[in-house]
This record gives sequence, C-alpha cells and structure tokens, in this order.
Amino acid sequence: MVLVQARAGAPSNAERIRSVVAASGSLSLTTGSRAYDLVALHTVDDLGVLRLHAPADSVLALESACAPAGELTALVEFTDLAPVRVRDRVRSRVTLAGRLGPSGTRTEQGVLVLRLETVRASIARGGVVEHVGPAELARATVDLLAFDEAGMLAHLDEDHPELVAELGRLVDPGCLRGAVALRPLALDRHGITLRCEYAGGHQDVRIAFPAPLRSAEDIRRQMDRLLARAARAGRDGGRGEAADGPPVGRAGGGAPVGADGEERN
Repeated sequence: MVLVQARAGAPSNAERIRSVVAASGSLSLTTGSRAYDLVALHTVDDLGVLRLHAPADSVLALESACAPAGELTALVEFTDLAPVRVRDRVRSRVTLAGRLGPSGTRTEQGVLVLRLETVRASIARGGVVEHVGPAELARATVDLLAFDEAGMLAHLDEDHPELVAELGRLVDPGCLRGAVALRPLALDRHGITLRCEYAGGHQDVRIAFPAPLRSAEDIRRQMDRLLARAARAGRDGGRGEAADGPPVGRAGGGAPVGADGEERN
C-alpha cells in the first residue's frame, strides 16, 4: 500500500469513534471470562454512552448478575467495513474499554440493560492506533451522514460509476497512474474518500467538500460543486484546484496521513 498526503478536512478521531459506534449493527464483547458477538443489541445516547440490551435469560445477563457489585470488566470492539466491494473492506477498528454494569434504565420485560462506563477508547486506521479520552468522546458528535453513508456509497458505486470517474479528475494524476479501478470508499460531512486500486495494491485519496455539510440534505449541493470543479479540471487539463476548494491528492505539508489517505487528528 502507498501512503498519500492530502490537505483535506476530516472528522476528528473522537467523531470517527462516535460515528462507528452509532452506525454499527454488531459488536464483539470480551469480559473477564467470556467472549460474545452481539448483533442489534446495543444503543448509544446523545453523550455517546453505550448500552447493551441483553435477554434476561442470556449467559451475559447471568454473568453480570454473578459479578462483584454487578460490574464486569469489558472490552467492546467494532469493525467499520466499507459498504462497497474493495480489496480490503476494513476501514477502521474501534475499541472501548471500561466497566459494564446495570443501567437502571427501564425497558421491556425480559431484557437486562447494561451500561458501559468507558475508561478509554481507541481507533485503529491504516495500522496506526489513536487514543481518545472519555471527556473528548462525550463532547464529540456523530457525523451527519453516519446512518446514510452506506446506502449513498453503494448507490454511487453501483449506479453512477461515471460520477466517480469524474471525481477522479480532482485526484493527483500520479495517484491514478496504473490504477485498474476507482471506487468510493468513505463519505462524511467533510468530504469523500476514493480508493485507487492497482494490480498489486491500493491507496486512498481524500477530496474535501468546498464547505462542510450543514445537514444531510446539503450533500447534493456539495457534490454538485465538486463535480463542477472536476468538469473545469477536465476542460483545463489540470487537477481541479479551483478557488472554491483545497488541493487534493499528492499535496505537500499538512498532518501525517495514514494508509487511508486521510489526515490524522
């Protein structure tokens, strides 16, 4: 894999973690004595507090009831997968560590709600692990597109490959040299990430929107602005570095960039 530097807006690590946790449909839980794979059994509140909704007759509920003070040492892991067919679909892995105990939240009969008191959180992207404190995590917000991203990317990839190719005009030509495919990999309120696939590897390039989205409905307007830049780049034979957007692709300076081609925060 080749690392690409790009000066482009991107979510903070805390925002990434909040978005992955909120949008994920499953998780892996490891306690002091057992491991669980839980599907559609968690919720997250506005402060990012994770709650597990375990059947009252489940092994997890029994383990919690037998734990000292009703609390379990817990490691909760989420895997963020690209919703399109690419060579390596794992975009990031999120880990929350803390204490899991009864929430006290009233819920439907036959369900035990367990609340995770997060002590530390981390996100692994491109072989780099970044840590985020609980206070920073609580202040962060879920990305505006977190719940719609998968459907939007799948639609773009399957139904509008010509638009993806057009966006490729905004990528440094050196990144596209030898590429056999260009696919949409990630989407958030700050921009879109494209994956350049080669016969022997891949690299990801970030393209920032001219301005961060103010609502999910703003995505069409910002995409239209990117496509207009791409059209100008095609006419000019350049890289699309129009006045209403930052350079993308192999740009100098900026923060260190990971294997997904996005700036580290």
